[in-house]
Amino acid sequence: MSQIDIKSPKHCGKRGFSVDKVYKKFFFAFSVLFSSILSLILLVWIILHPSKPQFSLKETDIYQLNLSATQLLNSSIQLTLLSKNPNQKVGIYYDDLQVYAAYKGQQITVHSSLPPFYQGHGDSNLLTASLVGTGLPVAPSFGYEVGRDQTAGRLVLNLKVNGRVRWKVGTWVSGRYRLNVNCVAVVAFGPTIPTGPLSSKQGTQCSTSI
Repeated sequence: MSQIDIKSPKHCGKRGFSVDKVYKKFFFAFSVLFSSILSLILLVWIILHPSKPQFSLKETDIYQLNLSATQLLNSSIQLTLLSKNPNQKVGIYYDDLQVYAAYKGQQITVHSSLPPFYQGHGDSNLLTASLVGTGLPVAPSFGYEVGRDQTAGRLVLNLKVNGRVRWKVGTWVSGRYRLNVNCVAVVAFGPTIPTGPLSSKQGTQCSTSI
């Protein structure tokens, strides 16, 4: 009768075979590969060091800014912005851009969406937006503040852009970063009734944070 020799897991362990060792080697190799990729991305990021996009306000036209007796505001504003990518080796994707106007900390138009776009190395784009507010509630002090600005001969508005940006280096595209832009428009606003829209044509640099 032949002898049947069955080896138990204990015997396999003695011969040097270990499932745990295989998994450990696989995990170690994966960790090294993943760390190398992250290090390469970080190194490229540090070398290129992308700068924030630059925005400047080119023109602002106020067509309507009327306050009703019930403290409801109707507004209509047209603006033109210049957006520039100062980087020579990094492209920028702009996503979910929303523009609105504010006065003395109060929002006076609803948000207006700008289409997403890509900006190449050193490129510039002109962005236009029509901002409208219909029946927007404002603080009781709104009329008083406008009257003071009219006496001073100028109206100061904040034009704001909120959205997200992504950086593009070669074929690699980063995750999304929040973008906040604040532009200040100083519009001549005298005591006489204007025959046309209140306009401000300037190259005011806007503050940008990411």
